[in-house]
Amino acid sequence: MTDDKVKRRLTTVLCADVHGYSRLMGADEAGTLGTLRRYRSAIAGLVERHDGRIVNTWGDAVIAEFASVVEAVQCAVEIQQEISNQVSDPPHAHQMRFRIGINLGDVMVDGSDIFGDGVNIAARLQELAEPGGVVVSASVYDQVHNKISFGFDCLGQQQMKNVAPVISYRVTMGGRAAGRPTSQAGAVAASEAGAQRTRSRYEASTWLTFISDQLENLPRPIAVTLTVSGFLILINIFSGLHKIWFHWPVAALLFMGILLTVLRHRPASDANGERRRSRE
Repeated sequence: MTDDKVKRRLTTVLCADVHGYSRLMGADEAGTLGTLRRYRSAIAGLVERHDGRIVNTWGDAVIAEFASVVEAVQCAVEIQQEISNQVSDPPHAHQMRFRIGINLGDVMVDGSDIFGDGVNIAARLQELAEPGGVVVSASVYDQVHNKISFGFDCLGQQQMKNVAPVISYRVTMGGRAAGRPTSQAGAVAASEAGAQRTRSRYEASTWLTFISDQLENLPRPIAVTLTVSGFLILINIFSGLHKIWFHWPVAALLFMGILLTVLRHRPASDANGERRRSRE
């Protein structure tokens, strides 16, 4: 009997792709192909140095896999540094720049090739990267952020074609995105500010959700009392703390809230006894 069971494994997938490859080919086919071959040779050497292997080189892309997540990220940064160092005289419009995405995920294995969402997510992540940059998934970030010297900027949850939304991170070095020229410092700062705003909105939303959940678990009179008291305290703070007046209405509200809660939760036998005594 033949075993048709699909083989799977957990692996780190690196996808590198040339930014604007069609435009480069249209401008200079022979020169672009020669540069691509030279860069692919450099990439293959770095992948081997970090104990990875090249899986595929379809079109202008390179797919590689690594047993170690840390080695994959270090390799990606070194690839961008090596390519940046090889860029010489051609005008910026004709320079070849790679975008790299890295994902840690489950893949299907067919001979020497790998397939599945683990690969597809890496390919989508590279589309989010800037030319010369590296973007990783949250699964990669969780494994490496405290093991390597590079920094990370959270890009938030990104909607990507044909795969589920993934939280992604941009790799940075020395305060700038991996592989970016320092002349783009303004764009980097703006991007970092956007990432910070995304994190701030996420943290604010988390706190509001936590407070809302806590209020829902309280008796309704207490929840209403605490909400109104909070507004009164904020009004007092914003109108100036030279005169503190919120404690009296807050105390009255808390007393009423506790009293209503106690009355609502009285045993039914006590309430019936009171009603019988009142009728007599």
